[in-house]
Amino acid sequence: MPTHAQKQFMPYQPDQLFDLVADVGRYPEFLPWCVGARVRERSERLLVADLVIGFKVFRERFTSHVTLERPQHIHVRYLEGPFRYLNNHWRFIPEAGGTVVDFYVDFEFRSKILQAAIGLVFNEAVKVMVHAFERRARRIYGPPEAGPASQPVPSVRV
Repeated sequence: MPTHAQKQFMPYQPDQLFDLVADVGRYPEFLPWCVGARVRERSERLLVADLVIGFKVFRERFTSHVTLERPQHIHVRYLEGPFRYLNNHWRFIPEAGGTVVDFYVDFEFRSKILQAAIGLVFNEAVKVMVHAFERRARRIYGPPEAGPASQPVPSVRV
């Protein structure tokens, strides 16, 4: 039952960050442990995607239904795979000079072995993932203009 909730200011516009997160097919290019991605269906407000996650000796595929409410919100609903459940959302809140990204994930694996393995490294893995999105934003959109640097805002971490 790992859960992570975080709000972080990023010096990019909401639509830029929304597009970056919604581009699921490119996740293997920059997200650690994401070894494959396939978008099965895509429309303006919806996508169905398969992700393959590899970690040490584990390799798992899961399918999600992703609702896109550009540029404010991305909601991920789990369809099939190794989880008992998976709840995930991203919110993009405009702020002076950028965006507050509100990220939330909560899940449980069916396998007690997988659950135990991820439980040991979950918080560090989420930090690495968040930094991967930050690096991707800098790579795609360039360095932020003069202004506040990417910084955490008060957040809840469970």
